[in-house]
Amino acid sequence: MNAVIAGISYRALLGRRRIWLLVLLPVVLIGLAVLVRMISGGSERIAVDFMQKFALGTILPLLGLIAGTGVIAPEIDDGTIVHLLSKPISRPVVAQTKFLVASSVLALFAAVPTLVAAYLLVGFESGIAYGFAVGALAGGLAYAALFMLLGVLTRHAVTVGIAYALIWEGVVGNFVPGARRYSIQQWAQTVADQVSSSSFLSSDLTIGFAATALLLVTAGAVLWAGQRLRTFSLTGDE
Repeated sequence: MNAVIAGISYRALLGRRRIWLLVLLPVVLIGLAVLVRMISGGSERIAVDFMQKFALGTILPLLGLIAGTGVIAPEIDDGTIVHLLSKPISRPVVAQTKFLVASSVLALFAAVPTLVAAYLLVGFESGIAYGFAVGALAGGLAYAALFMLLGVLTRHAVTVGIAYALIWEGVVGNFVPGARRYSIQQWAQTVADQVSSSSFLSSDLTIGFAATALLLVTAGAVLWAGQRLRTFSLTGDE
């Protein structure tokens, strides 16, 4: 990890309009959790359903998209990446540092609010809060790596990322059984299921498969992004 690159990335990500979305989405999650608790009276089944569909299914991929693309895509778009790549710094180190920045932001704005929201719904009953927090963290790492890679591969990373989150994760991954094996959301839910003892939380996948898939996607995307940066010339073009 390079401290200078990390500092630049944090300032770029947290000093722009993205910070408002990074704050707003967790606030919405927690606010809705309070509302659901008032309506449901602490139903474990409703809490699990809410956390699956809204926390992991909606908020997490959106936050992952904001953080993952936000650490590198704007620099490529406005050309400031040229100054960074002209320095004697390994380009894989650039990718790894930006991934760590995005991951730390997701830990703060995704995993922690997920823990708080689940706690507000059912306390620490059946380990639901811990399960979804760990699931959000594991899924967040994969989303951060994947969306950072998209930011390197295409100038339309946000559009592609939204399409991926809405179509593949939101529709195909939820309603096509075979496709669930290739969904970050489903892998994160499997992690949550492993940590929680709730009878209302279950997964079609094994924790071995989900953990391996999360690791491969995360590591593979970071490595690919680092190698892809090697192809950029000092004019910012490939």
